[in-house]
Amino acid sequence: MSKSITSFLVKLMGFSLLLFAVHYYILKQFFTGELQIPLWLIYAFNTVMVFLVFSALRYYKDKGKDMLKTFLGFTGLKMVLAIVLLLPLFLQKSEHSQLEVFNFFIPYFLFLAFEIFNLNSFLQKS
Repeated sequence: MSKSITSFLVKLMGFSLLLFAVHYYILKQFFTGELQIPLWLIYAFNTVMVFLVFSALRYYKDKGKDMLKTFLGFTGLKMVLAIVLLLPLFLQKSEHSQLEVFNFFIPYFLFLAFEIFNLNSFLQKS
């Protein structure tokens, strides 16, 4: 594993754990029900997807291939997989569907911002 990927993975894990801890604390303080999509699954999904996108873009940059198409392709794949993950919410009626959607999309966009920020700094260094 290259140094940039290892460094990114350490930052990503720190970001994920911190965000998860804050999110978990807020939920435990203000919500007492049961969620259809567990919080750990949301964070595992986002962490893995961000790592895959960064690793793929790093790989394609080293190969000298077009990174814009790769980024757009992986972002599209990430969106499709997010819909698949949220499918139980669409198919079954949840008592707290609005909370479930916020639980997913707030971390999703925070992870997306983290990904873009780190990709931007990685591309500027190269």
